[in-house]
Amino acid sequence: MLSKLKFIITGSLSLIFIMASAQENQVLYFMNLPQNHLVNPALRPSNSVSIGLPVISGISLSLNNNFFNYSDIFFKKAGSDSVYSFLSSEQATDDFLSKVNKKNSFSPQISIPVLSIGFKTSKGLYFSFDFIQKADANGVLPGDIIKLMLKGNGSFLNDKIDLSSMRMDMKYYNEIGLAVSKDITNNLRVGIRPRIMTGIAATRLKNKSLGIRVNEDYSHSIDADVSANFAGPFDVLTNSEGDLESVEFDSDYLSGFSSFLNAQNLGFGIDLGATYKLLNNKVTVSAAINDLGYIRWKNNVSNVTLNGNYVFDGIDFSDIISDEKDFSDIGDEILDTLEQKFNVVKTNDPFTTMLTPGLTLGGSYNLTKSVSFGLLSNTRFIGKQVRQSMTMSANLNVSNLVSLSLAYSLQNHRADNIGAGLSFRAGIMQFYLLSDRLPVSWNKLKVDDDANIIVPSNWNTLNLRFGMNLCFGNRVSKKNDKPIIENEQTF
Repeated sequence: MLSKLKFIITGSLSLIFIMASAQENQVLYFMNLPQNHLVNPALRPSNSVSIGLPVISGISLSLNNNFFNYSDIFFKKAGSDSVYSFLSSEQATDDFLSKVNKKNSFSPQISIPVLSIGFKTSKGLYFSFDFIQKADANGVLPGDIIKLMLKGNGSFLNDKIDLSSMRMDMKYYNEIGLAVSKDITNNLRVGIRPRIMTGIAATRLKNKSLGIRVNEDYSHSIDADVSANFAGPFDVLTNSEGDLESVEFDSDYLSGFSSFLNAQNLGFGIDLGATYKLLNNKVTVSAAINDLGYIRWKNNVSNVTLNGNYVFDGIDFSDIISDEKDFSDIGDEILDTLEQKFNVVKTNDPFTTMLTPGLTLGGSYNLTKSVSFGLLSNTRFIGKQVRQSMTMSANLNVSNLVSLSLAYSLQNHRADNIGAGLSFRAGIMQFYLLSDRLPVSWNKLKVDDDANIIVPSNWNTLNLRFGMNLCFGNRVSKKNDKPIIENEQTF
């Protein structure tokens, strides 16, 4: 049972490791791709018409956390070629816990395109239509809950397990957007991208107060003022007296087509952007405000509120290690305590989830027609948290057929983020792959006597986008052309 527990904890923390901040790739900003308007609606590709087909035109994944690297979970000891986990010894566990923050944030995101179309008009306008499915979450995991899982209740004797920072917001939705950019002058372009969102599923945890004190006799004093909102495939079940029994996931809910285009869960958002050229088009500066908006959840909604301050017999996770109980037994005990001791109120009131707004400031210098250098600042506002990143890049654009970018970023409390992007055209097909973080060192993780897994030794961030576009028209400005800005890519 102990090995099973270690496997579950290691797997769970590995999963948290691969979770990431909900933002578009920084490298995307510098690439000659139809998707660059997702970063700033004033940006355009060089081609006249682009078409993105379902899925293959660009899956985007963002994966990171702010409190540990993969090398903190699996590592090599000095003088040994073997790879050990943070649960291999008490000292290894203590070393891992010393790196855990009081508040540990993670925010995964994935977006999958359904359809996209972009085209340029003779009036200096460019239109981009996108239909995208997105899923993202923002969470905070208190350091005390990790310590509780690894060290047990005894480590908090006569002390408080502080869970007041715990938070989790998740949403799964469709996004339909129309970006429009216009050349105001030969130097100034502005862009706007309004969008409509239809919600499929969501959860939101609002935590005003949550803490557990482990008393001398191992009884627990708990105070809670917590509410949870659910929309979509979640059944909040109560008994005949109205007491909470369970929260179950309804897998059949997602099998119906109506759940994917649910106009009752309606939201609106907008992006704003601008670019300005200086010094005979040698320098370009830009700014964008992204993801201003919300989704209002009204369909299949449940709300649960827990409020109270009570003392009850302690629940000890060490019972799992001793094989006296399993996880389901502990879960039932916790649920029984909530039912018997707390004021649990269930309602069906609509609730609102907000998008994660961001501010992007960029600048570039064109050394030659094909070579440029860029600087990009991105700030995200996630609840009360502010996350900042800075990216420097060197970029190559050869006749609008091959685009290459090498980037270095300061982000996620690290200064070793090396990113790269590559796109090339083969006829009307444009292939691309880009990432903000490439692992530069690797370890071998021994699975058994005959197999090894190669894992990154220092890695806590990944923003990955890859796909294929259909592109038509790719005019390159000639030497005797009048000064125009149709050759869009300058980053």
